[in-house]
Amino acid sequence: MMSPSVIFIAILLLMSAAYYAGRKRALAVAGSRAGLARMHSRPTYYGLLTAMWCGIPALLVFSSWSVFESGIITHLVVAGLPDAIRDLPADRLNLVVNDIRNLVSGNIVSADIDQTMRSAADHYLELQAISHASLAVVILAMTMAAIAILMRIIAPGLRARNQVESIIKWILIACSTIAIFTTIGILLSVLFEAIRFFEKISITEFLFGLKWSPQMAIRADQVGSSGAFGAVPVFAGTLMISAIAMVVAVPVGLLSAIYLSEYADRRFRAVAKPLMEILAGIPTVVYGFFAALTVAPLIRETGIGLGLDVSSESALAAGLVMGIMIIPFVSSLSDDVINAVPQAMRDGAYGLGATKSETVKQVVLPAALPGIVGGVLLAVSRAIGETMIVVMAAGLAANLTANPLKTVTTVTVQIVTLLVGDQEFDSPKTLAAFALGLILFIATLILNVIALHVVRKYREQYE
Repeated sequence: MMSPSVIFIAILLLMSAAYYAGRKRALAVAGSRAGLARMHSRPTYYGLLTAMWCGIPALLVFSSWSVFESGIITHLVVAGLPDAIRDLPADRLNLVVNDIRNLVSGNIVSADIDQTMRSAADHYLELQAISHASLAVVILAMTMAAIAILMRIIAPGLRARNQVESIIKWILIACSTIAIFTTIGILLSVLFEAIRFFEKISITEFLFGLKWSPQMAIRADQVGSSGAFGAVPVFAGTLMISAIAMVVAVPVGLLSAIYLSEYADRRFRAVAKPLMEILAGIPTVVYGFFAALTVAPLIRETGIGLGLDVSSESALAAGLVMGIMIIPFVSSLSDDVINAVPQAMRDGAYGLGATKSETVKQVVLPAALPGIVGGVLLAVSRAIGETMIVVMAAGLAANLTANPLKTVTTVTVQIVTLLVGDQEFDSPKTLAAFALGLILFIATLILNVIALHVVRKYREQYE
């Protein structure tokens, strides 16, 4: 049976063949080097036009076929099941369909499978084979027809370059549109689930409640907590850890960027910059181990030596290690932005008698401020979204405290905790994760608006 991956590879190979066929046809039409001057476009554009007309319709059909194939085959398989199964409630019928798909994929290998299920799985495989064969025939016919048509219409007056550039423009528009609609889809999916949560839990309780304990009984006969969904402790923990991280990352990263770009010689910069950027490539779980096994015990022992009550897991440990992890983001981006400031601005400051430090403070940094703000914003987003370090160094307890030596948790950790395992998506406990995600999205959006305002203000001043 021809699999979709083989069909996709075949489309790419046919596109390559179409490119060489179109280019060869253009050279044949030109006839000679002098004849190329009569052609509207270069032979490469005729080859690209042939490949595009061959591949783009085929890829669109392939994508559409792949999207609708499973649903159509499932509908036909269900239609062939006995009436006793087809009349089952929707949720039980979905379980039967899932069992059939698992049997098809080989996830169920037990010998005592019901004969009806096995027959349905065989029917599914038969329809799938017919679908893949039909798809291959359709795509082959489309590509061959496209190549044949282009071979006939290639002529000196064919505006191949204009058509190729127009197609590429529409491809770029489609890609940007996909990105926009993906963002809208993510927002709507989170919003709809959050609305379901707020139908069960008051929004005022969620935003202003001081206790976070989402554990609750899912069924009427189950013993469990009634649940408390005050998210203030979660937001406070997120802000505390992020603030500690930024207190570490912004000064160290910005000052190191200033030194590397304005004061360090080339040899030192060539060694120090790559070494610093290595920190960005270390997996976060390694930082988590470092925080849990080295930094947290060190903070606890130091605190005990000073007579302080320090938890084994603390916001300070997570924030410090997270700040170390974020330093390369701030440093590298700030360094690139500072180096992008025109040398003429520095020379003008020196010509007016400014010292190097005065030039850096009063000319270079203000001119580079929009880019620095962008780098800091990226670092803040990285800090807010970090999960592994917080789990290993700060814990899971949602404590409302201003003491960085105590255990706290963050929004992202709670989202992961709420969605791990088998969950009921009608339960406020699970839906709370989407409410937290919505608030996090809104907070990030506000942060972006503030940053854009700062960037716009200083761009008007220095450009």
